[in-house]
Amino acid sequence: MARMNAIPPATLRHDWSTADIQALLEAPFPELMFRAQAAHRAHHDPCRVQISTLLSIKTGGCPEDCAYCPQSAAYETGVAASKLMDVGAVLAEARAARDAGATRFCMGAAWRSPKDRDLDAVCAMVEGVRALGLESCVTLGMLTAPQAQRLAAAGLDYYNHNLDTSPEYYRDIITTRTYQDRLDTLGHVRDAGINVCCGGIVGMGEAAADRAGLIAALASLPKHPESVPINALVRVAGTKLADAAPIDAIDFVRVIAAARISMPLAYVRLSAGREGMTDEAQALCFLAGANSIFYGPRLLTTANPAADRDRVLLGRLGMRAQ
Repeated sequence: MARMNAIPPATLRHDWSTADIQALLEAPFPELMFRAQAAHRAHHDPCRVQISTLLSIKTGGCPEDCAYCPQSAAYETGVAASKLMDVGAVLAEARAARDAGATRFCMGAAWRSPKDRDLDAVCAMVEGVRALGLESCVTLGMLTAPQAQRLAAAGLDYYNHNLDTSPEYYRDIITTRTYQDRLDTLGHVRDAGINVCCGGIVGMGEAAADRAGLIAALASLPKHPESVPINALVRVAGTKLADAAPIDAIDFVRVIAAARISMPLAYVRLSAGREGMTDEAQALCFLAGANSIFYGPRLLTTANPAADRDRVLLGRLGMRAQ
């Protein structure tokens, strides 16, 4: 059972300020975890974790300059640009993911924004993934309103478009698009009736106030994202953030907890960076309200824990995949 006792929409808060979230991040750890667990247990089964698999359907060559991204054409990272995958090859990967236990199949393309002709193939992928009994998710960059409508007509379940960081720190990370560009795409997705998957990255040299600002920006959207991926920066040689200091594990858990408290109905996904986390750190994240992970050996172009490690860890914790 994924959710219990759903909050009426009118009682959900959408007025979270950066100061509100910062107070959560600075709370005594036992109090923060108690609040996060209370919010989690009120609306989700605390022993179940939603499983997604992510596939790069078009890798590298992106014209954006996101400081963290090895797929940006601005950096020498050894990631070669590729063409969009064949629909049949994508569906074969989706079938394998389903057979391995995934319930959602996510497809990412390294575009600033898709061309309309590219959407023909992507829509066919979405339809094929859903025919396999999987939820579908894509991340393709910025969308126009008509493009969002096309994806909705194909049956797309989720669209991922992260805010990445706080509005104040954003220009230190990306200069090729604005924060408002991202918000506009989220609006097009929401207006088309597609579920929103939107989160960010921590450990990019931001201040604690910027972590609070990211969660506040997400939690003050007119409707909370249904899925909130929280990523720890994966440092890749050649990118601007290759030498960034890793985020402290307890500080990362605090961000997970703040996301759970402020967006209680969302799936909070423990996303990139798990490969470098200890089992104990991941267990704390689950206690803080994370209830979704990516399953499989890779996240687009970076490593992810092996499926066997995830199965063993969930088993040790008495948790189950859903």
